Amino acid sequence: MLRALYPGSFDPITNGHLDVLARAARLFEEVIVAVAHNQSKQALFTTEERVELLSQSTSHLANVRVTSFQGLLVDFARNQQAKAVIRGLRAVSDFEFEFQMALMNRSLEPNLEALFLMPCEEYSYISSRMVKEVARLHGDVGRFVPPCVQKALQARFGAALPKGDATGDATGAATQN
Repeated sequence: MLRALYPGSFDPITNGHLDVLARAARLFEEVIVAVAHNQSKQALFTTEERVELLSQSTSHLANVRVTSFQGLLVDFARNQQAKAVIRGLRAVSDFEFEFQMALMNRSLEPNLEALFLMPCEEYSYISSRMVKEVARLHGDVGRFVPPCVQKALQARFGAALPKGDATGDATGAATQN
């Protein structure tokens, strides 16, 4: 079976992540979405919450499985018998980090390939960090994330402000007067 991993923190998953995942699912017999448990990062959602949000968001993709992992990605890939690691590239600025990571992974596991996929243009500027900031400021993130994630963000930060009750800054993030 041709199997790939799509690792990440997914804190939270965005429509850009889902677009890359759908592209990968067309290329591989199975794609394992691997939620990284990284103790050095302060996550908004627990690993278990992120796995659940991903499971809900990917239920329509029959060849996608969601799980979590700790430790080295190459060890997890070897354990899962994955042949490739999927990484999304939104902009040229993502490439340097991803290139270094791919080379490190290759040095640790020469049989694991890195495959870089780009989301469609409408999602190329979306990041989990930006989504969290907009949600924290009570902006509407509905067009950036799946409905279950929008609800989870609203529960975490409070409901989005109704249109007309917020003013937008240059990034479109809502701020209260």
